[in-house]
Amino acid sequence: MRGIWKWVGLAGVAGVVAGGVLVARDQRRRNAYTPEDIRARLHQRVAEADKAGNQPR
Repeated sequence: MRGIWKWVGLAGVAGVVAGGVLVARDQRRRNAYTPEDIRARLHQRVAEADKAGNQPR
């Protein structure tokens, strides 16, 4: 019975590690944008919304 719990524990650790890798990758991707890139994308989205006739609240 102890062998089963050891494998369950190892699977849990592997799951936590995999989750940490995904979070780190997402954070790296988010940090890759410069403030100018973010500002340009925001202005582009606002212009597209204005074309569609959506008004900001």
